[in-house]
Amino acid sequence: MKLLVLDGNSLVNRAFFGIKVLTTKDGRYTNAIYGFQNILLNLLTAHKPDAVAIAWDEKAPTFRHTAYDGYKATRHGMPQELAEQMPVLKELLSDLGFVQVSKAGWEADDILGTLAAACEKTGGTTLLATGDRDSLQLVDGSTTVLLATNRETLTMDEAAIQEKYGVTPPQLIEVKSLMGDASDNIPGVAGIGEKTALSLVQKFGSLENVYANIDDKAIKPKQRENLLNHRQEAELSHMLGTIRRDAPIDTDPQSYVRGDGDPAAAAKLLADLEMHKLVDRWGLNETSAAPETPLPQTEAEPLPFLVSGRLYLARTATKDDSGQWYAVRTQPEPAVYSLEESRLAALLDSDAELWAFDAKPLYRLALEHGGIGRSLHFDGKLAAYLLNPSASRYEVASLAAEYGIAPAFACAEFPDAAVLAPLCEALHSHLEEQGMLRLHDEIELPLARVLADMERIGFAVDADGIRAFGVELTTTLQELLERIYSEVGYTFNLNSPKQLGEALFEKLGLPPRKKTKSGYSTDAETLESLRPYSPVIDDILQYRTYQKLNSTYVEGLLKAIGPDGRIHSTFIQTEARTGRISSTEPNLQNIPIRTELGSRLRGFFVAADGAELVDADYSQIELRILAHITGDEAMQHAFQSGADIHRSTAAKIYGIPPEAVTHELRTSAKAINFGIMYGKGAFSLSRDLNVPVKEAETFLKTYLNTFPKVDGYMKDCIAQAKENGYVSTLFGRRRPLPELASSNFQVRSSGERMARNTPIQGTAADIIKLAMVHVWQSLREEGLKARLLLQVHDELIVEAPEDEVERVKQLLKEKMEQVVSYSVPLTADVGTGKTWLEAH
Repeated sequence: MKLLVLDGNSLVNRAFFGIKVLTTKDGRYTNAIYGFQNILLNLLTAHKPDAVAIAWDEKAPTFRHTAYDGYKATRHGMPQELAEQMPVLKELLSDLGFVQVSKAGWEADDILGTLAAACEKTGGTTLLATGDRDSLQLVDGSTTVLLATNRETLTMDEAAIQEKYGVTPPQLIEVKSLMGDASDNIPGVAGIGEKTALSLVQKFGSLENVYANIDDKAIKPKQRENLLNHRQEAELSHMLGTIRRDAPIDTDPQSYVRGDGDPAAAAKLLADLEMHKLVDRWGLNETSAAPETPLPQTEAEPLPFLVSGRLYLARTATKDDSGQWYAVRTQPEPAVYSLEESRLAALLDSDAELWAFDAKPLYRLALEHGGIGRSLHFDGKLAAYLLNPSASRYEVASLAAEYGIAPAFACAEFPDAAVLAPLCEALHSHLEEQGMLRLHDEIELPLARVLADMERIGFAVDADGIRAFGVELTTTLQELLERIYSEVGYTFNLNSPKQLGEALFEKLGLPPRKKTKSGYSTDAETLESLRPYSPVIDDILQYRTYQKLNSTYVEGLLKAIGPDGRIHSTFIQTEARTGRISSTEPNLQNIPIRTELGSRLRGFFVAADGAELVDADYSQIELRILAHITGDEAMQHAFQSGADIHRSTAAKIYGIPPEAVTHELRTSAKAINFGIMYGKGAFSLSRDLNVPVKEAETFLKTYLNTFPKVDGYMKDCIAQAKENGYVSTLFGRRRPLPELASSNFQVRSSGERMARNTPIQGTAADIIKLAMVHVWQSLREEGLKARLLLQVHDELIVEAPEDEVERVKQLLKEKMEQVVSYSVPLTADVGTGKTWLEAH
């Protein structure tokens, strides 16, 4: 038999500290539960054990604490965020059928030792999974330790221990008795470290033999003195560090064969924890979490006619969004209808009231058939995103399980149909309760139509120009490569960090900065620091820049050009936690602009024949929102008067007239203006400004004294977020911030930065979304042929026939600037051109 024994406390700590903060939408911590399951599943997949035992420590003192009051006395208590997860994790493991074992007065290590010894007696083998090297002493011919983490597992058998430490596994006890263990507060012998302890055990074999040969010349005088003075501590440490093999537990390996558990309860609990992917990995069915009630069978049939009243629309789940659409009717009796494309398109602009799950593809279908999808009233996917913006996916079945929706009937062809209607109703109610229904109705749902139209229309590109640019880049890349090989002295794979590290640090002798598991680090930060040491570094950095442009953008864009000569990106509305839209396949929001070479790519995005591009960009929208939201009169006055905000800020900070502000002072003020919004401290600001930390600290203090309401707002924002558990935009969009309750300083600080920034950045995202809706509607209402093509953060791009350009410029500026009425004006800069580069 192969027995797998997990050191529960050790692994759950690894999981908790090794994974970023994860919570449910109502703020319950889940990262330890999630990470522990990943470790367990990976172990099960890799080793396929016959039985599994999960050993836990108990809170009661052990025999070691009784023998030595200081045992583990220096350890911090379990973080509250982890303590809250422990009973939930244990309940889940029981529901999954795993046997858990603990014993008052004994440690999990002793349970590992006892089960390993018992399994060996039956002729079996044992795998001990732990994050603690103490268990290495248990390794023998039938017992192997798996040092497990969230990312990898290191197998430690007798040969591996001999190679690493130069001693046998049992001799590690002798080593610890000499060197002690700071993590467990085991004293050892003062003055004896790991290197000395290993050499003494390698020579004498054991603690007892060290003292039997205390006068041996191999023991230095000072070592001898320490050994003699601390013999009692050494012998105590030997006892404390020895894992026992006689814990009073059930030692029959058969007792730890995984049982049936309660799959329905496990699925329900995982759904409640919003761990839908793990439901799949455990082979559970989320619908098993629903009550088992006899339900009438409802067969799907084609929709016989256009209907009025409320229908709920969704499609079967597939990886490529090619599922079959269906409609659910609840009144007067439940019915499910399959929807062919032509019938579905007609339905979208009928007298029916449609509640859909994922409206964007439906809007696209309507637009392709000459409609606008006027019958769509609600989108369950968008509602789920608004209610929980940090979720990894939004699917009918998983959300129904998460919200505790029981099936109303059964439908073999469309299994999710049974929960679709009550799920949409529940999401609608929750939106209303949290004050986000208006956000859905006025921004997110209308925006889905706008994005669908943008995806349908696409952006024309100059394919020949992109190809020529690619040839230019390829030629330069080859020249750079040859120069790098010449400077190093031999050819190698420049894309291999290992080979590049050897070339730089071994062949050229450059000073290494840091090492990774595979060798020397050659990341961008490391290479930047090496610029003064060799001209080859400039060539390598340039090579990486050109290679990125060529592979990601030139090759990527050419692959994405459609038969119509346009690139049709996909816009994602349910990804960013701040509410921003993202773009993919390809990502048109990430086309480079900061470098001259990168910005040339925008020159290959062109207007169609007889048209121009009109580009409108909000000017400093986030700073304007900051001025409005804080109510700071000095900052508001600068915007109201049309002054340069950065110059005005510099003048106030340094107490000089605006005309006396130099370029350097304006740059500093600009960095502080934006740094404040993003929660940057003195250290980060010092790097941005390339000044000492103390000087950056003075800048910050002066700034906050100059604009006191900004400082007050930041503090109030954090306080309110801690009280509520979330922050909100001016439009009511919520972002949960569980990080604020973390006991970890870095995690908590990150939460505070998000609490300061999200209301500003999220409000800016809401404004640009609303502006897109207004622009799209106005273009249509005025009967213009101009079309909205792209949104990039604060920028909108419209393709307009030449005879409509002036009206579109006026319309864009008007709609963007008048979308909201705040205490400071919003301004949009508008440009035109035949290419995106010219227009911006």
